[in-house]
Amino acid sequence: MPNQNHIDPIDDFDHIAQIDQISERVEQLLLRYAQLQRHNALLSEQVSTLTHDRDSLRSRLSAARARVDALIERLPESTGPMTHTPADAAR
Repeated sequence: MPNQNHIDPIDDFDHIAQIDQISERVEQLLLRYAQLQRHNALLSEQVSTLTHDRDSLRSRLSAARARVDALIERLPESTGPMTHTPADAAR
């Protein structure tokens, strides 16, 4: 009858090698996870900055439209066909 308490050194070495491989893979995954967290934080910051820039541009565009509309309202009503001046022809 074989000895049940006997540990085969080859099997033991294989298990240690597998544990080392798993440990190395876990360390790689943890490093990748940390890299992805940093990258995600940078992307979140960029999204925030771009959102702020977009909102600012929308506000400026709205103000510019209001100014153009106000200028259009101040233009005199045209009563006849427009006459072209030499300055208009140069455009």
